[in-house]
This record gives sequence, structure tokens and C-alpha cells, in this order.
Amino acid sequence: MVALDGVSDPRNLGAVARAAETAGATGLVFPKHRSARITPVVAKAAAGAIEHLPIALSGIPTALERAGRAGCWSIGLDEGGDRSLFDLDLADQPLVLVLGSEGSGLARLTRARCDVIVSIPMRGAIESLNVAGAAALALSRDRTPAGSITNLNLA
Repeated sequence: MVALDGVSDPRNLGAVARAAETAGATGLVFPKHRSARITPVVAKAAAGAIEHLPIALSGIPTALERAGRAGCWSIGLDEGGDRSLFDLDLADQPLVLVLGSEGSGLARLTRARCDVIVSIPMRGAIESLNVAGAAALALSRDRTPAGSITNLNLA
């Protein structure tokens, strides 16, 4: 699954939904408040993904707690992450990829509920990706028992 913690730009929400659906994610979760809603702008950016991807409205910390009880690992993606996204060794475990808002990243409680916080190493002059670009990169990782991540099937 993919959880979005306060993504407020509808084009980013649609682009993340599209990346999640094409990567085989089993659902998208975003909060009832302080988040973009499903609108025609989101639908256009999602290019049909919202028709195929189950969507739930929930408080993100609560959703992560429930996912943890169900045996899912929560991977927070944040520029202040302790390790690189590319160093994860999660093989075939069920995952929730957690992405924060465009400006402030993961909220404090959301960050605390994640099992691990990772970052994407930036090698160029630009300091960060937008949330849609980060989601697409993270979701495209291979997931195999050898330690790489194939289409991050975030069940």
C-alpha cells in the first residue's frame, strides 16, 4: 500500500496514484483533512489509476498502527531518513510506503509510527524530488528474496 501524509497538490496525488497502480500497489490511503481530495484534476493526473486502485480515507498514524498489527512494515520516505532507500533488505515482506507532504514531509506522529525512515540519495545540484517523483522511484524498486525490491507490491 501507499500512504500519503498530507499531500495537498491534486496533481501530485494523481501522479502518486498512477505510480502506485502501475507498480502493483494494493491500495492508497490518505487523511480526511489537510490533503487533496479526488477531483477531476486528480483523475486526469492519475490517468485512470483511481478506477483500479482501492482508496481509503484514514488518519495515517492509525492506518500505520493497523497495518503493523496485520504484519506490514511501514517505510517512511523522508529526506532526513536514517538510511538510503537503496540499502533496504525487505525482500518479500508486505509494506506500506509512507510519503509526506510536499513542504514539511512526514508529520511527527506518522514518522514515529514508521518502522524505518529512508531517504533517496541526491547526487545532483537539486536537493530533493517532489512527492510524485519520489513515489515513482521508490515504487519502481525490485522486490526479490535476494534483497532487491520488484514493483514494490505494497500489500
